[in-house]
Amino acid sequence: MIYPSKVTNEVTWLTREGYDTLQQELAERSGPRRTEITKRIEAAREEGDLKENGGYHAAKEEQGKNEARIRVIKHMLSNAQVGTPDAHDDEVAHGRVVTVRFVELDEHETFLLASREEAAHATVEVYSPTSPLGQAVLGKRVGESSVYALANGKSMTVEIVTVTLYEG
Repeated sequence: MIYPSKVTNEVTWLTREGYDTLQQELAERSGPRRTEITKRIEAAREEGDLKENGGYHAAKEEQGKNEARIRVIKHMLSNAQVGTPDAHDDEVAHGRVVTVRFVELDEHETFLLASREEAAHATVEVYSPTSPLGQAVLGKRVGESSVYALANGKSMTVEIVTVTLYEG
């Protein structure tokens, strides 16, 4: 089932489990964790001189990281679609498990094409659709090949072997 988000070009496709996990993390970071960090900052302030108060500075840094993560999660959830995009059964799309063959090496690899948020609970390796390999295979169908650039500047040809829905 697909749950609509705001109209945007920046859709984050998530499994139901991924969406629920992000909502739980947001609740934890916005509630108990935020409160605990605020208490540590207040306690450190009471110690006096803030210039040389390591506990105060550490808590303030943690507060900044927590607030940044809250913003990221809110953004993802506001742009989230739960499910997978419409695609042919043999087409590589977000939320699909893909087996590819690296032609030059004659080696196979199987991975889930999904956001990094799915990696925490995925049962297979996860590649982002925005990674070089993800971009190379996205929209391709079984039997098709694509060439993509490696980090060392060389290129690699990858062939789509199988595409299946992720069962989690």
